Amino acid sequence: MEAVARFLQENAITEVESTLPDMTGNARGKFYPTQKFLSEQGGRIPESLLVQTVTGDWADNHYDLVDASDRDMILTPDATTLRIVPWAGEPTASVINDCYTVDGELHPLASRSVLRKVLKLYEDEGLQPIIAPEVEFYLIQKNTDPDYELKPAVGRSGRRETARQSFSIDAVNEFDPIIDTLYDYCEALELNVDTLIHESGPAQLEINFLHGDPLELADQVFMFKRTVRETAIKHGIYATFMAKPMSHEPGSSMHIHQSLIDLETQQNIFAGTDSRFSERFYHYVGGLQKFTPNAISFYAPSVNSYRRFAPEMSAPVNMKWGIDNRTTGLRAPEATADATRIENRFPGADSNPYLAIAASLACGYLGLKKQLQPTKPTSDLAAEEGDMVELARSLEEGLRLLESCPELCEIMGEKFVEAYIGVKRAEFETFHQVISSWEREFLLLNV
Repeated sequence: MEAVARFLQENAITEVESTLPDMTGNARGKFYPTQKFLSEQGGRIPESLLVQTVTGDWADNHYDLVDASDRDMILTPDATTLRIVPWAGEPTASVINDCYTVDGELHPLASRSVLRKVLKLYEDEGLQPIIAPEVEFYLIQKNTDPDYELKPAVGRSGRRETARQSFSIDAVNEFDPIIDTLYDYCEALELNVDTLIHESGPAQLEINFLHGDPLELADQVFMFKRTVRETAIKHGIYATFMAKPMSHEPGSSMHIHQSLIDLETQQNIFAGTDSRFSERFYHYVGGLQKFTPNAISFYAPSVNSYRRFAPEMSAPVNMKWGIDNRTTGLRAPEATADATRIENRFPGADSNPYLAIAASLACGYLGLKKQLQPTKPTSDLAAEEGDMVELARSLEEGLRLLESCPELCEIMGEKFVEAYIGVKRAEFETFHQVISSWEREFLLLNV
């Protein structure tokens, strides 16, 4: 708290956003006057927030997961996450908290706790995971009526995009005023964004982050999502991280590049000595191949997520891997030895970054411990239209696959997995109650 107090004083902060990521990855927390925040030494918040659904309901089993009295958990600010909020009207700081039980243990249902737990497994093995996320999103016209389909935002030319414009410079320039604000905000928040490109969808952009520590990068993606939404609203539009916001356009992903550093030698253990890849690289990829189907609900956490998995939309639909092959779900980019890595292309932009990163590292960890072997790398087109999708096709199916994998449940935390499944099943059941326009159009008078 001394470092926190010094930061607040040096920057003349008058208000503090004390935040934590919920199960969805959205910010929960409290606003404090600075002195009140310091006097509370972090403060408390109800632990039931960790088992609340995206609709504001609770999991049916939430009383089995948190105390029926709705007791508080203790928040401990992480001073490394302190940032000045650039869009606030008065000097405001934001900080991300770790959640603890009253017994002083990391709360098992908190997203940050889950990622910390997985990272501790690697630390015990003398390894440091390094990751680099790539986050896609759409800029869309304001939509205040959910019955209307979403439309891409209009750029400065006054026209919407119609053609596929991957990596188009002119298409990015359409949104220059928005992007300028976004970069200003990212600089103020000290987010380590690298490159920005235009993706294949209309008004679809991608930001790449510099590689680094998984927890730090999860924090940055958490803050980045808020930043993009605030930037868009400032310019009179919306930004969405939905996995599949428009039916005939590509989905949005959050690819995760990952490698492992030996803590003693500081060498990348994925790089081979006599060959291109080390044996441990193959074990890691083998773990990703074997356990990704069980982990898919962490990469595709909403009912909308599974609409993204369609072969004709360049989305990963099978467990193949390849060298610099973007049609596979797992890709090893062309790189120098010290940058040897594997890219997990399964997570959607709608995933909780803490949980998606934790799950991906957990799958790789299991591959290392079990010394699994991957398939041979694929050099051709990995999936064509009409190919069978080797993934769950619904959230409910993905949750059943998670439930049936004791190894993954143990690493992520059995109580956490129970809570996650409870929350996501409640969301699925709420969605299942909605009668869609498709059903009214095709079934009303035809069945």
